[in-house]
Amino acid sequence: MEGPTNISDVIEKYLKGILADEEQVEIRRSDIADQFNVVPSQINYVIKTRFTIQNGYIVESKRGGGGYIRIEKVNLLADTDVLDSLLSDVVGDAINQHDAYAIINSLFNDGVLKEREANIILAAIDKDTLAVADHEVENTLRARILIGVLNRLRFED
Repeated sequence: MEGPTNISDVIEKYLKGILADEEQVEIRRSDIADQFNVVPSQINYVIKTRFTIQNGYIVESKRGGGGYIRIEKVNLLADTDVLDSLLSDVVGDAINQHDAYAIINSLFNDGVLKEREANIILAAIDKDTLAVADHEVENTLRARILIGVLNRLRFED
């Protein structure tokens, strides 16, 4: 089994390990930075790139002396506000393949989608399937497909 290869992977694994036991984790950026002997901006980078809504996380931060960062693992379909935020803020009118794949992967990891269903959706939103020379049109089509799928899943029992 391959382990983390860089400090960002190590920090991500550490935080996800905490989240495996708890629904949310509240950290002080400087404490984690000290623990891993990195600058606080490295912690920001990991949180901004690895703990996104499309990956199934909500991040809240409070700045200042007693500041903290709260990371919460969420089920994208279980909370209407989270899903609405995902649809409007992340998917919107267009979405790139990487972010769309992250959403489907998160739904698979949450047990919302079975492997076969996830693979079918991934095939439908793949750049080779959409085969449009204009990236803006491709991202718009991908967003429409993804919104249709997410809205259908939202109303399933």
